[in-house]
Amino acid sequence: MSNILIIKHGSLGDLIQANGAIKDIKEFYENRKVFLLTSAPYSIFMSECPYIDGVITDKRLPRWNLFFLYNLKKLLSKYNFSKVFDLQNSRRTRFYRNFILKNAEWSSSTDTLEAGQSKKDFDNYPVLDRMELQLKKSNIPTKYVKNVDLSWAKEDLSKLTQQYTNRDYILIFPFCSKKHQNKKWPFFKDLISRIRREYKNNYSVLIAPGPDEFEEANQLNAKIVMDNGESINIKMLISLINDAKFIIANDTGPAHIASHLKKKGLVLFGSHTSAKKVSIENSNFRALTVKNLADLDVDTVMTEMRIKLN
Repeated sequence: MSNILIIKHGSLGDLIQANGAIKDIKEFYENRKVFLLTSAPYSIFMSECPYIDGVITDKRLPRWNLFFLYNLKKLLSKYNFSKVFDLQNSRRTRFYRNFILKNAEWSSSTDTLEAGQSKKDFDNYPVLDRMELQLKKSNIPTKYVKNVDLSWAKEDLSKLTQQYTNRDYILIFPFCSKKHQNKKWPFFKDLISRIRREYKNNYSVLIAPGPDEFEEANQLNAKIVMDNGESINIKMLISLINDAKFIIANDTGPAHIASHLKKKGLVLFGSHTSAKKVSIENSNFRALTVKNLADLDVDTVMTEMRIKLN
């Protein structure tokens, strides 16, 4: 029997958002094996996802690396994929469609376009709307695409958090990737100090830096959550967010996790994109949007936090 392939390389926030679509695809193809092609940083995490039968790691080496392309094509051909769901919709995956998996039937954003509709217009839709339309084009019922279920990724983190606090905690994510510094609000250090002063008898303030963020984290007046001196893994991160009283973050992966866990919190947006386009807001998790993040002051964030925290 032929198999089904889903392609979603990352980032973390994008992969979290795709979990609902992945669940819908697996439920539709319950008698077929569904595999995920993803990037190395997410392979171990997604290997535990109950909605897929296996993970294939894509090293994503340059496309002029013919040895890499040959081996990738040889590897994928062993699985006899009859249908590919391209949830990444990138130039790389379009290349794979034309040269690596050209014999399979494909579902992509391009295949989803209505007559006369441009891909540019389609890409302006909210991301979850786009995935929903893409699945519907393949006649797949969309029960979960906008109702992402991360319950499979939660675990008991009490032993770890007890090392840092015996109270409820506010979780702060002041970091962002080096490639997207325009997403970064510059006043997290001041915000953390304000929260600690105002809520010192009620909440601890925790941060959970990634491997390359410890130097920055050490400059902030917050407790740094680690696992044996290293960054916590993705399942721990999801569980830490799930147990938090409130989250404040830049537009990054942890913010998307908080949103889909329906946590109370704030995500801070500049003009790099909109909260609507990235499908990040809900009744609990709200966006504060300004044209320039440097113009968003600490008082405004504190005011919004007080309203939602109480």
